[in-house]
Amino acid sequence: MTETAVPHSVRTAGGDPLDSAVWRLRSRGCWEDAAALVEPRAAAEPRAALRRAELLVERCMFTGEGWGRAEEALRAAESLSLDDEERGAAACERGYLAYASTLLRVRDRADEARAALGRSAALLAPDSLCRPLLDFRRGLMAEHVSGNPQAAEAGYRRAHNEALSRGDALLTSYTWRHLAALALLNGNAAEARHGFAESLRLREETGFLVGIAPALVALAEVEPEPESARLRAEAARLFRLLGGVPRWLAAHLPIPEP
Repeated sequence: MTETAVPHSVRTAGGDPLDSAVWRLRSRGCWEDAAALVEPRAAAEPRAALRRAELLVERCMFTGEGWGRAEEALRAAESLSLDDEERGAAACERGYLAYASTLLRVRDRADEARAALGRSAALLAPDSLCRPLLDFRRGLMAEHVSGNPQAAEAGYRRAHNEALSRGDALLTSYTWRHLAALALLNGNAAEARHGFAESLRLREETGFLVGIAPALVALAEVEPEPESARLRAEAARLFRLLGGVPRWLAAHLPIPEP
């Protein structure tokens, strides 16, 4: 079970009322509504165009739908006059969209994903705000497409350390989650339990509602009964409350009684 990674430009609400509104919608799985808020600025402002694309790409991973809309938004962002940082961010999103298509078996775009993420790495400065997210996504590719958990762990660890140093709580929740999954794979249940618990705590603290159910299910994997059943039941309740997203989580939840 894998999950999405959070675009750098929509991670936190900040002080801008528009940022706050986008965050509230996005954190509840309302990506189309969030994208509509920034659309008026997206025709001329690279930051807004990239934000719109990021939101619609994330929707694809959570729902398995909206691929054409995400592609259109990415092409629109790429058509603007971008600096290297913005081109790198756009390439990171293009790589992630191709990865999502491959992972969810919509269409195999693994080569495109690798090329776009490599292009992003070449464009982004070492201290770029997008660099930890890129490292994380390259870790996802290494683990879930290339089958290389060692390379994946290195990418996750780089992203984790940088996210911690920058106080990026939400990205840290993702790196905790995936480092914990690798620890579990290696038979370290205690380390896995700690990582899954930290991921859940950070998602609750940041109000990332759409990400709480996956965190509950992950923690349930390493908790004994009856706590495991309680966590899965709470995850199922949130899953239904949010209209069945993330879609890929359904296979890991209790089947509701008729």
